[in-house]
Amino acid sequence: MRFSTELVEGRLLRRYQRFFADVELDDGTVVVAHCPNTGSMKTCLEPGTRAWLTRARPGRKLAYTWEVAECGDARIYVHPAGANGLVAEAIDGGVIRELTGYETLRREVRYGTGSRIDLLLGRGEELCYVEVKNATLRIAPGRAAFPDAVTARGKKHLEELTEVVRSGHRGVVFFAVSRTDCTTFEPADDIDPAYGVALRAALAVGVEALAYGVSIDREEVRLTRRIPIVLEDEGGASKVGT
Repeated sequence: MRFSTELVEGRLLRRYQRFFADVELDDGTVVVAHCPNTGSMKTCLEPGTRAWLTRARPGRKLAYTWEVAECGDARIYVHPAGANGLVAEAIDGGVIRELTGYETLRREVRYGTGSRIDLLLGRGEELCYVEVKNATLRIAPGRAAFPDAVTARGKKHLEELTEVVRSGHRGVVFFAVSRTDCTTFEPADDIDPAYGVALRAALAVGVEALAYGVSIDREEVRLTRRIPIVLEDEGGASKVGT
């Protein structure tokens, strides 16, 4: 998925009130950029973090949007809503082989109890509900996780996908592992144990979990390949997607 405008780069000064980030551009100008990530952004705000910004459309209050954090050798796509488009584009392009063969793709379709599914795939009467999660947290070298803060909403989505499966349709939770320095994914049990319990319960009744890594350069973000999901339980570690 290509960025909407040429990127402007600078040094992150601070992120505050969830939606704002002060960035010193390389020419010395300090700007306030829209921060589209409402999570804690833990491990994305290290000292020295650089920010890659796109220019907003004319008429918007803030002139820039924060798209990518550059922390050391890692590039991190910090735009959760953009991840939905990234996954949709990858499905259309046949990158996600587990989600090929569908005739239609719709976005933001109402389902469950007051929710909207990120992507709804269809083939005749067969439906596949896909909930996309943008995973930016790194809990150890090479290990990405979700969520980076307690998420009652994320737990609700897993419960609704469970009901989708019980009704005879396909339900998928898709983790876009949006860091270039991670090669495995796992639930962040230490941060939100209830989410980890809900994920394992959903998998036990047939909800599918997929995790894909990304590549990021100054023109685009792309999903690249499936990576393992590591689940710890009483029997030790197991892997999904190996």
